[in-house]
Formats: sequence, structure tokens, C-alpha cells
Amino acid sequence: MHKKRDVIAPYLFLAPALAGLLIFRLYPIADALVSSFQSTSFTGTGHVSWVGFDNYRFLFQDPTFWKSFKVTLLFTLIINPVQIFIALFLAMLVNREGKAINVFRTIFFMPVTVSTTVASVLWGLMLNPNSGLINSLLAIVGVSPQPFLTSSSQAMWSIVALTTWRAAGYWMIFILAGLQQVPTSVYEASTIDGANKCQTFKYITFPLLKRTLTFVVVADTSANFLLFVPMYLLTNGGPAMSTNVLMYEAFRNAFIYGDRGIACAIVSIILLLILLTVGLEFRLLRTEE
Repeated sequence: MHKKRDVIAPYLFLAPALAGLLIFRLYPIADALVSSFQSTSFTGTGHVSWVGFDNYRFLFQDPTFWKSFKVTLLFTLIINPVQIFIALFLAMLVNREGKAINVFRTIFFMPVTVSTTVASVLWGLMLNPNSGLINSLLAIVGVSPQPFLTSSSQAMWSIVALTTWRAAGYWMIFILAGLQQVPTSVYEASTIDGANKCQTFKYITFPLLKRTLTFVVVADTSANFLLFVPMYLLTNGGPAMSTNVLMYEAFRNAFIYGDRGIACAIVSIILLLILLTVGLEFRLLRTEE
């Protein structure tokens, strides 16, 4: 009797987490995949018809979809290295002892406490081409006013800056935890052997940090593929579709055009992109025991 109870007990403790995973993660994914083969709408009568691959055929022939696809890939290729490099730099900067260091850790982490919506509104005000704080500061050093979010060449970089400001401190915490797991004796040995800082990072820090970096890269990639709040609040996918990522295109089809089938097809493609990208990242960053 006691043995049976001991076997069941762990599953009972896991049940709430598994139920949450099933209800809020796995079920929506399965529902989106099924709905991508159906024709329905949020504003219609509720009638659902099976259309097979028609939604995907429509997307593959739609220039707007391919433009969003390219924008999404470009956005991901830019923002992931930028965020991870800055997070790594900050983590190494505060990876030392001292009471003052805790102040800097707190300062670097503080933007994480600001919601994406609030951060988008604040940055929208700062990047205003006419009355924004950034242009006021640039004017002090003699730089002419910049269009930022109203320019097709600067809008994406503006959103990259906004998102990096908010997310870098979050990923810094994970990398810092990984750095603190590296034994100090290894660094002491490298110093005795005459290794400089670049050699120490290349041959000691980076290899021992690979597992942590793999998690950060994978999680950051997934988060950025699903990002659309700044595009929704600040640019509406513009100017000239320069920030019209796939997630925003899915939102437009679902809630503006009322086409749930097309929206779910786009979401399914995003899911496939995430799986392919994450698989490639795991392969590139895999570690040998």
C-alpha cells in the first residue's frame, strides 16, 4: 500500500503543472494546427468547413506573406545576436564580488520589470521625431532630427533597441548564473599558465558556458519569433511593411480581417520556423561531455 502511494505521490504533485501545460500550451498549439486546415472566422456565424491545404496555398501565393516572412527572418537574425552579446557583456561586467556590484545588477535588470506594453509606449514617446527625448539629445551634439519609427530604414532598428533594452537584463541573469558556476581554480590555473583575457574566454569561459548559452539562445529565439506588441502599438507593421513580422500578420488576419484559418496557418508556420531554428541552434551549440 505504501509503495503504491509512493509511486503515485510524485505525479499528484506534478499534476497542476502538467494540467497548466496541457491547457495553456499544448491544447492551443493543437487547436491552431487543426484550425489551419479549416475555414472559419471570428465574426461569422460559427460555421466551420474543412479546406485542407487551401490556407497554406493562399499564403504561399500571397506577396504580403512572403514580405512578412523575410522581415521576420531579418528581425530574428539581427535581434538575437545583439541581445545575447549585450547580455553576455553585462553578465561578465557584473560577475565579481562587492556591494556596489549588486547596485549595477539591479540597474541592468530593472527594465525587465517594465511590461512590453509600457516599454513600447515610453519608447514611442522618446522616439517621436518631433518632440522625442532622443532627438532632443541628438540636437545637443549637433545631429539632425531622425525619423526613427516613421522611417522604413530605421523602424526595425528602433524596435530592436526597444526590445534589447528590456530583455538584455533578463538574459544577463541566466548567463551570470552560468558564469558563477565556473570554478575560480580554473581561472587561477589559466593565469599561472600565462593565458590572456581573450584566451581565457575562448578556451575556458565559453566552453564551460555553452549549456547556459544554448538555453538563452533557444529561449530568446522563441520569444523574438512571437514578438508583436511593439509593432502593434508603434508601427502597425509599417512603414512600408518594414516591421510587419509574421506574428503581427497573424494578428491582422485574425482580428482585423476575421480570417481565423489563415491566421492559424501563419501561426503554424511560425511554430515550424521556431522548431527548425531551435534545432539548428542545438546542433551548433551542442556540448561534448
